[in-house]
Amino acid sequence: MRLFDRVADLPLTVESVSRDRFESDTSSGFLRKTTVFSLAGDGAVGRGEDVTYDTEDHDALADAPEDAFDLAGSYDSFADFSAALDGVDLFPTKVPERETAEHYRRWALESAGLDLALRQAGTDLASAVDRERDPLRFVVSTRLGDPPSADRVEMLLDRDPDCEFKLDPTTDWHDELVSSLAAHDRVRILDLKGQYEGTDVDQAPDPELYERILSGFPDAVVEDPAFTDETRPLFDGHEGRVSWDAPITGVESVESLPFEPSWLNIKPSRFGTVESLFDTIEYADERGMSLYGGGQFELDVGRDHIQLLASVFYPDGPNDVAPGEYNLPEPPAGLPTSPLEPGDDPSGLEF
Repeated sequence: MRLFDRVADLPLTVESVSRDRFESDTSSGFLRKTTVFSLAGDGAVGRGEDVTYDTEDHDALADAPEDAFDLAGSYDSFADFSAALDGVDLFPTKVPERETAEHYRRWALESAGLDLALRQAGTDLASAVDRERDPLRFVVSTRLGDPPSADRVEMLLDRDPDCEFKLDPTTDWHDELVSSLAAHDRVRILDLKGQYEGTDVDQAPDPELYERILSGFPDAVVEDPAFTDETRPLFDGHEGRVSWDAPITGVESVESLPFEPSWLNIKPSRFGTVESLFDTIEYADERGMSLYGGGQFELDVGRDHIQLLASVFYPDGPNDVAPGEYNLPEPPAGLPTSPLEPGDDPSGLEF
């Protein structure tokens, strides 16, 4: 049975829709804002988090009238609910700052709907798709400051010598820093940010940086390079280490990559719909691709959702889904260490 078909027929009833705002400072130096949609019906509540990055979009959403998302009704199936979202104006007060926000907000409503449908059926995602919630391996994603240093990595390693990392190299990473980080042998993913456009973290293709990273971390996965006439030859023989994140929005996007990938970073909100997400996971599994989950500074239920999906579908990957407290400028002591154990008696999309 197709993966999506295992949840597609779940009925659900929506009686009301509400929204809540969240915000927090982050280790990357920006104030993160998100909005959580709550769908209530038949004594249950399903929730989903809109991880749109631009504050202006969340501010505009807060100003939208309460009935801007009138989803009340009884749906014969979750597939019908998803289809109904095709006709919803996701940005009723202004156009989004970025096109990607359309998928982010759609995912918030889709995940809230699936959460509600599962709860109303008295079940949870793993049970519905006939899989287990396994202990979840995670890595800690962090930037290294300006100028960059290994201080934050070393602080976290002092607390947990087994901590693993996903780091974002920049052009000012010098040889000494690379050597210092590599000596710990705890860096699993290096995100070159070469596929981002118009963001604060864009990283232009830099042959010297790419060569330094490929040689300095010979066993690490290298994510989102930008291929040019100068950078593409550097990856000859290293294609099996390349992973993709920002371009991945569905099966078609995977098929459009420069070569069939060995690795994919799965960020559910990039797919917009549950069907697209599940189809891509199946497509990758059938071809032996290695998957891992990605985080987007979720502040509430969205973090639980990405941990659950990783636990069910790719628990052993270098999942960038660490508990949210790791994203704080000063993470508290005593944080959970990898692997995370699933909770007892889950419902809906609970991890």
